[in-house]
Amino acid sequence: MIRRVVFLLLGLQLAAALIVAATLHKFWQPAGPLYWQLLLELCYLLLGVALVLVLRLLISANNFRLSLRDQPAAPVLSLPRLCMLLAHEYCSNLKTTSYDMLHPVGLQLPAGRHGLPVLLIHGYGCNSGYWRPLSDLLNQAGIAHLGVDLEPPGASIDDFAPQVRSAIEQLCAATGQQRVVIVGHSMGGLVARAYLRRYGADAVARVITLGTPHQGTALSLARYGIGQNVQQMLYDSEWLRTLAAGEANLQRGLFSTIYTLHDNIVAPAQSALLTGARQLAFEGIGHVALGRHAETLPRVMDEILTAIRP
Repeated sequence: MIRRVVFLLLGLQLAAALIVAATLHKFWQPAGPLYWQLLLELCYLLLGVALVLVLRLLISANNFRLSLRDQPAAPVLSLPRLCMLLAHEYCSNLKTTSYDMLHPVGLQLPAGRHGLPVLLIHGYGCNSGYWRPLSDLLNQAGIAHLGVDLEPPGASIDDFAPQVRSAIEQLCAATGQQRVVIVGHSMGGLVARAYLRRYGADAVARVITLGTPHQGTALSLARYGIGQNVQQMLYDSEWLRTLAAGEANLQRGLFSTIYTLHDNIVAPAQSALLTGARQLAFEGIGHVALGRHAETLPRVMDEILTAIRP
């Protein structure tokens, strides 16, 4: 379903670019040879695309403005680092929503694979295509993995737990292993916790979360999200309190939480902390970028390799 939504959103953005080009064509069409006219029409179209990209950049910048307002303890960044933070998050968002999510990861069984397999659980509004950069590294390392696609997107987080169970069973059957390592981004980490609360940890060796709002997010924009899972992820929600109360302390020791002090979705950033888990903090990285940044990906792989070694 998410893949169809991505196609729809890309179509709407293209339509907006065409409307801009058509408007410019209507109000400014100087005379000239044919090649000049064609070049002018191409420039109109490129200008339309550029305006759409600028609009997306402004939306991303405003999101950071709102999140940093709710991050009073965030380290102050220099102007160049602040620009790099915005640029990398913007490009990560653009690449993820315009290409990666059109190509879900699915089941990957690289030749010469070894060790425990990895289950990849995406976050809100995404699908397994989010994990393409990590999937490439896992394939290079010969690690079998499966990217699950959670459906429907707006369901309760508890409703995703059976889907995770089925994915674990599929991955274990395909690899002959009895346990998996789970990597979850954002809501995906909460889905992993919901699975553990319901089914236990017998089939799970380690859980690695990236930017997961373990205590919820107080970001004002989150209140306008669509779906029951959005309400469950609000700061200190009843669902989160019930989840924490129903977890075994032993399960918390399975977790490594990777988070950023400049998260533009999870605010305050400390909401990504999980008591009893191994905590790995980063600076100058955005929420979407956590799954593809040059600083975080090696740490994720280190956590995975540590977990899958016999």
